[in-house]
Amino acid sequence: MSDIALLFRFRPRLLSTLRGYSRASLRDDTLAGLTVGIVALPLAMAFAIASGVSPQSGIFTAIIAGFIVSALGGTRVCIGGPTGAYIVILFGIVSKYGFTNLMLCTFMAGVLLVLMGMLRLGQVIKYFPMPLVIGFTNGIAVMIFFTQLKDFFGLQVAMPSGFFPTMATLRTHIQDFQPVTLALAGASLALILAWPKKLNKYLPSPFVALLTATVVAALFSLPVETIGSKFGGIPQGLPDFQPLHFDPASFSELLAPAFTIALLGAIESLLCAVAADQMIGDKHDSNQELIAQGIANMVVPFFGGIPATGAIARTGTNIQNGGRSPVAGIVHALLLLGVVLVAAPLAQYIPLAVLAAILIAVSLRMGDWNWREFSTYPWRDLVVMAVTFVLTVVFDLTIAVEIGLLLAAVFFIQRMAGASVIARLRPEHARLFERHSISGKTLPAGVAAFRVEGALFFGAADRLDALLAEADDAQIIILQLHRMVLLDATGLMAIGALNDKLAEEGRTLILCGAGGEAARRLTRAQPHMHMRDDNVQPDLVAAILRAEAVQAVQAEQPKAPLMAV
Repeated sequence: MSDIALLFRFRPRLLSTLRGYSRASLRDDTLAGLTVGIVALPLAMAFAIASGVSPQSGIFTAIIAGFIVSALGGTRVCIGGPTGAYIVILFGIVSKYGFTNLMLCTFMAGVLLVLMGMLRLGQVIKYFPMPLVIGFTNGIAVMIFFTQLKDFFGLQVAMPSGFFPTMATLRTHIQDFQPVTLALAGASLALILAWPKKLNKYLPSPFVALLTATVVAALFSLPVETIGSKFGGIPQGLPDFQPLHFDPASFSELLAPAFTIALLGAIESLLCAVAADQMIGDKHDSNQELIAQGIANMVVPFFGGIPATGAIARTGTNIQNGGRSPVAGIVHALLLLGVVLVAAPLAQYIPLAVLAAILIAVSLRMGDWNWREFSTYPWRDLVVMAVTFVLTVVFDLTIAVEIGLLLAAVFFIQRMAGASVIARLRPEHARLFERHSISGKTLPAGVAAFRVEGALFFGAADRLDALLAEADDAQIIILQLHRMVLLDATGLMAIGALNDKLAEEGRTLILCGAGGEAARRLTRAQPHMHMRDDNVQPDLVAAILRAEAVQAVQAEQPKAPLMAV
């Protein structure tokens, strides 16, 4: 029962941070939350529009998911909500399956995230090498950049999903750009990129650009497309409850996009948590964070929201402005709720061009283009990064991550196999450990000893085959395992096959030095490997004594055919 309780532990970080919570902490968290809310407002609308849905979907997501992630999550400072990483994926899902099925995919992804957290899979981020993460992050940044050029240039055309169709559409219609829209978008982008960092803490550049562009467009009646002209504005008030429509026939078809949403949500939320830990010197609960992210994504579809995850930029803003508990995230959600309840009608005047400029700025800052640092990477990591980047841009994130992980795994196996060595012990070898070193010891005639260094696994198990040829003059072979760091089932079977082969030839295999988990596996597998108990020794000294005893037995039977003992 205790194991089950541990497996399904549910401990929101908010509960522990509220112990000893002070007025000073409340003041700092409130100020940080208000600042994050100001940053989140334009981003939430921009992310939603770029994903092919209405701007209120992004705001409702930021409110609901932001509150749930902060209230139930496993971190102190992470902010949840819609993010730029989802744009390309969601736009493709909406284009192919429609908004109703996007809601269903979001709910299914939430269920998957909750299951991942309950099954203690929160450490999954450790199995994603950073070159792979950089590759798909840069790929997503490139796709965001190109998908925003339509509104940045004011093109009156429906944008398709996919890199090549997008590029073809842009190439065909780029000459139809609107000069006023381009000027407004260009000025907004310049303002965002040039805004002083000192002022950014108090007046975030996206909000300043949004406010300035809206006032200018309204004051001078600029002929630009706005949220009001395209979406009819943002409804004032709380979102209506919208039941999901589940179609069993389409379940299998929607499982793949739901898995993509869950995978990206898990990766980005855990990356966000790790980054936050480094900024404030904390340690998050990754499984609790996944559960909270899952619950948030299960709830938002019922109110017209889109997928949410940990937002690294907003989390950084929270930390920089003094936020140190989940209360800041809750305040940010409440501020956005207040905006919807009070100032929603004003959103109709916001130009789409400024939202495109905000997202282009996000894409430029989202990618990692440190070429000097990349030049120091091993070539295998560069290949993983490049392949993941290209596949993310040309195909989609799921294929990119699958192929990238497979490629990284193959390269890792090659490196592990290359680092695994089976070397013959000779008297000139330097002393490493008294009991295991060949130094100071004499091998009896007809005895050869080999040391396994590294991993004896499926990628290196064939190295044992070379022993038969190299030690064809030895009647007894000692295999020293004290420097073996990994032994898998293939390695066990390879040792068993070597023992059987030597036995057929009337020769003997003696193992020694195995420790830890390898020793326990050898003990359990001995009957299946046909190894005698006394042919498994603790160290080289004992193995040599065993070899001498075997030779003594063989010497007493000179007329009988040689047989393994």
